[in-house]
Amino acid sequence: MSEIELVFPTEEMEAAATAFVAEILHNGEAYINGGAGITAAASYAEWLQTLRNNLHEDTVQDGRIPSTTYFACRKSDNAIVGIIDIRHRLNDFLYNWGGHIGYGVRPTERRKGYATQMLALALQDCKRLSIENVLVVCNHDNEISRATILKNGGIFCNELPAPDGKLIQRYWIDITKPSSIHHTK
Repeated sequence: MSEIELVFPTEEMEAAATAFVAEILHNGEAYINGGAGITAAASYAEWLQTLRNNLHEDTVQDGRIPSTTYFACRKSDNAIVGIIDIRHRLNDFLYNWGGHIGYGVRPTERRKGYATQMLALALQDCKRLSIENVLVVCNHDNEISRATILKNGGIFCNELPAPDGKLIQRYWIDITKPSSIHHTK
């Protein structure tokens, strides 16, 4: 597994981002967790503006929560291997079914440990944002995501049915404890 870093999307990343989205869509996925709507955006430029607006309470779209979205880029070749969204706080929907962090890994890069690294790096960013207890959720049947959360110190809270009928597992990660954030190099 190669080391990654979280990078805020830029105009210069458009070609790589377009290829990332094309691979997701070609894999039959219309949506990617943590993508902040990248698969549905009218254009990359529009999506970038939305990300910039999402950073601050006074510019985020009405009804939305401020968040920071990053591409997970492999350091060795700068390839985009995933995407992750950190919500700066929770509303009722996120508290029950969405959590502070959503993430997705490119289909050809799955099962390589990138999600575990991505979540560990995002937890460090949560610390910077003064989020001490981080809620991370996954579908009940998503064993890989559950393992990722557990590797990063997730403590099972409960399961709730989501509005779409799927059963959601909720995990809390206390990042005030040094052992809570696992570094995976």
